[in-house]
Amino acid sequence: MAHDPNDQHKNDESSSGLPRREFITSVAAGFAVTSSAVAAASVVETDVEIKTPDGTCDAAFIHPAGGSHPGVLIWADAFGLRPTMREMGKRLAAQGYSVLVPNPFYRVGKAPFFTDASTVDFAKDRAKIMPLMGSVTADGAAEKDAVAYIEFLDAQKQVNKSKKIGTQGYCMGGGLVMRTAATVPDRVGAGGSFHGGGLVTDKPNSPHLLAPKIKAKMYFGIAMSDDKQQPDAKDKLKEAFIAAGNPAEIEVYSTCYHGWCVPDMPKQGDGTATYNKPEAERAWAKLTALYKAGLA
Repeated sequence: MAHDPNDQHKNDESSSGLPRREFITSVAAGFAVTSSAVAAASVVETDVEIKTPDGTCDAAFIHPAGGSHPGVLIWADAFGLRPTMREMGKRLAAQGYSVLVPNPFYRVGKAPFFTDASTVDFAKDRAKIMPLMGSVTADGAAEKDAVAYIEFLDAQKQVNKSKKIGTQGYCMGGGLVMRTAATVPDRVGAGGSFHGGGLVTDKPNSPHLLAPKIKAKMYFGIAMSDDKQQPDAKDKLKEAFIAAGNPAEIEVYSTCYHGWCVPDMPKQGDGTATYNKPEAERAWAKLTALYKAGLA
């Protein structure tokens, strides 16, 4: 299990009784500071612990310094809660959301298991990664977690409970977004899956079969490389949501590899970069538009 650098710090006791480490971070809204953009928005990042039926989950809770805002749950990829995922949470919080980024592998241990995914060698690390993924993708695990995480968000004063909850996920997290939206359908108003893995399988627990239970507005950004491997998946996904009376937006990013949205993704086997900043920005714009439409 990876060493948790936070273990060396003594946690303070928050007003809600949750151990935490709190600091203020300035997040730039753009490269140029202008009077119209007062480009730095203060957000607060707090390390929290959340009780679930299966244990205690360590997580990052990130929100604007003032007010209450729609809540968002971020499901990480197979490398879990780490600096890159925290940065994505901070960026979203700076845009006016109260964001929870849990350690999806808390059943195994505390985060981070990886601090920089770009250094991962799948050949060497597969034996470590697969049990981590299995701990949250096991039947019923993510459903229990989703309930606990959303209950946590709804208990925070920084979350506007009159607004719907949003959820987004990357790679492994794409299917967990669907399981979350299906488990708490009356609370989740929007879900975004980016280069989601295993969204359509031939198994009875395939995420696409959950479409009839999902009420949220859904967006699926599919990597070119995933589409080549499973070209009929997007069609089955589309058909499932149409049949459920809740058409989803499904888009193939024709130049992108699996993982293109996450900055610290390992490179492709030939050395080509996986992260594609222009297309990642386009996906981010789709996400924020989804939330504006679905979290009313």
